[in-house]
Amino acid sequence: MQITNTPFKHCDMVKVEGRVDSSTAPQLAEALDAVTKAGRFKIVLDIEGVTFMSSAGLRVLINTQKTCKRYNRGEVALAAIPANIYSALDQVISSSTSHLKAWISISSGLLRASLRNDLAARSTSFI
Repeated sequence: MQITNTPFKHCDMVKVEGRVDSSTAPQLAEALDAVTKAGRFKIVLDIEGVTFMSSAGLRVLINTQKTCKRYNRGEVALAAIPANIYSALDQVISSSTSHLKAWISISSGLLRASLRNDLAARSTSFI
């Protein structure tokens, strides 16, 4: 599994590629914890390259969402969700406890995080 973090002015975009299972979920948790420990609580999670996500990966997403939403500091938004992953995430996304937001494209998630100007300054490939 590969994880890359791109900080923007108003949020961080974390791109995840590969399998997220019980052996790789701790790596994802560490990467997301590093973002929140840096005081950044608005996260767009690009999971277009994720081929499999187990319950361990879902648990990481839910825990990160709880951390971000604590004291109304931010949230986790999922972007570019593959169809096979979306069916597993459907229950989590609509759950009344986690309220994970899902966006069809990366640009939708980033624009939702009010990054229009910051994004245009860094790259035009998302717009």
